[in-house]
Amino acid sequence: MRSKQKPSRDAAAEITDLIIRKLEEGVAPWSRPWRVTGAGGRPLRHCGTPYTGINVLYLWAIADVRGYRSRYWMTYRQAEALGANVRRGEQGSLSVYYSSFKKTESDPVTGAETERSIRFLRHYIVFNADQIDGLPAYFYPADEDPTPVDPSARQSAIDAFFEPIPAEVRHGGDRAYFHPTFDYIQMPHQRSFKSMDHYASTRAHETVHWSGGTARLARTFGKRFGDQAYSFEELVAEIGSGLVCAHLGLPNELHDNHASYVGHWLGILRADKTAIIHAASKAEQAFNYLCGFADDQISPAESAPLEAVEPLAEAA
Repeated sequence: MRSKQKPSRDAAAEITDLIIRKLEEGVAPWSRPWRVTGAGGRPLRHCGTPYTGINVLYLWAIADVRGYRSRYWMTYRQAEALGANVRRGEQGSLSVYYSSFKKTESDPVTGAETERSIRFLRHYIVFNADQIDGLPAYFYPADEDPTPVDPSARQSAIDAFFEPIPAEVRHGGDRAYFHPTFDYIQMPHQRSFKSMDHYASTRAHETVHWSGGTARLARTFGKRFGDQAYSFEELVAEIGSGLVCAHLGLPNELHDNHASYVGHWLGILRADKTAIIHAASKAEQAFNYLCGFADDQISPAESAPLEAVEPLAEAA
């Protein structure tokens, strides 16, 4: 008798459930990882290529839950190819990507045939280097230095990131926001912040909003998210700001996760299990757009983005 086929995993649901759980615990996965991991920055594939899109948030969240400190992730076979082995009993994590196939459809009236592409989410299993024995030493993080980084050591990187971006930034008042109608970023004076790191973290959030202006990425979520479009744009800005903070090495304590929006985000994620994948993709797109203004921009990741380029939203 043929054994029953094991049901396939619902990758989108697993990812969304974990993100929801972390938000309910008060820990946004895009704002915490560089304290948990021994070395800051995005999760890396075995070859050193950074993960993109939802894989960044999900693997950050997994590392937080399980206490992994290495940035490196790889499949069982990739570990073996490096002369290492995954320890017995270790639980793997998901890494997802979109695939597609062509489907030919016939018009029931005219009989004309049209071909359309159907996209679907696929996944494979990866393990953190902390779950693997025998890897070269650089896969494992060194012990963390408890000495805080002098903010001045980060200032050159902060300046190099923001200065080439041609956004109009006005200073004054006690609020930070992007004005979509008049297309400028409003920031309190730098002296109003506890440090330039705090200032940079806030400016990152508003600059991600700026990236979605009608003259640039033109983000719009009204058709899909309706009344929740404003909250969804805030989610994109939060994730994008988290990517900027990780890129610049800003400590996560500086990053305000806009707690007032958490309830809205939870509602969106519970109603649509692919919403977080969509948000992460748009945040990744915004981050890469902003990096493109710098002379020393980061190399684009080799992997294909998780979402096709779609009309994007005017930032609120």
